[in-house]
Amino acid sequence: MLNKIGVIGAGQMGSGIAHVCALAEHDVVIVDIDAGALEKSLSRIDGNMDRQVKRTLIAEEDKVEALARIATATGLDALSDCDLVIEAATEDEATKVKIYEALCPHLKDTALIASNTSSISITRLATSTDRPEKFMGMHFMNPVPMMKLVELIRGLATDDQTFTQVQELTKKLGKTGTVSEDFPAFIVNRILLPMINEAVYTLYEGVGNVDSIDKSMKLGANHPMGPFELADFIGLDTCLAVMQVLYEGLADTKYRPCPLLVKYVEAGWLGRKTGRGFYDYSGDEPVPTR
Repeated sequence: MLNKIGVIGAGQMGSGIAHVCALAEHDVVIVDIDAGALEKSLSRIDGNMDRQVKRTLIAEEDKVEALARIATATGLDALSDCDLVIEAATEDEATKVKIYEALCPHLKDTALIASNTSSISITRLATSTDRPEKFMGMHFMNPVPMMKLVELIRGLATDDQTFTQVQELTKKLGKTGTVSEDFPAFIVNRILLPMINEAVYTLYEGVGNVDSIDKSMKLGANHPMGPFELADFIGLDTCLAVMQVLYEGLADTKYRPCPLLVKYVEAGWLGRKTGRGFYDYSGDEPVPTR
């Protein structure tokens, strides 16, 4: 049984994963090297659960009990008694590999490891652990408390028991799991990110501005968010990282990241999290930057 769950990374994704695990009656430990990030994570979880209470999705009692199940720590040794550790660090392979190498000596022999990577090879990541058969991908969608999907990705070495246990946990969290083969960007981002990249090319080539492209896709294709709104929400650095994985992994020019996307990331205009991306969020209403 996967009773106690560790989450590495106190950002938006890690916080959301901890949130749903605690509501599903699991003890959770969030680990991040930044104590300030851990404080923000707990505050974010508290606020998001408050919204769920107001919308009568959960009871106040559920919220209180769930928050009491969440602990935080700045050291990986706090994960020593976890049955499953979900890594939700930044979408950078070198960073993830360093985490696994430091993590494994602290884990009990039976512990499973899952990565929330949105694009990187599960088989390759597993080789940096001491338990590739107990390693797999568990890609949650953002925002985690709201989105129903989790992509489940087996690496070449992932054993049946590991996959079954993680699949059962996914159901217990109230999510629907879809099975993806271990190819660059899996299913959702293999389709979604090239669409966003194509929208950036459409902007880059002057076919339309940010406002007209977003309105066209919302009103013409019935998308709930335009591609630039969505890119800013995801984070332009993450969008670029996924496109680079696709481009390098599949060697097809159709996945070449748009130079304008690269330029925005180089400028530090990463979207909502930095206050500016394809929109400027400094005022009451977002204003297009192009």
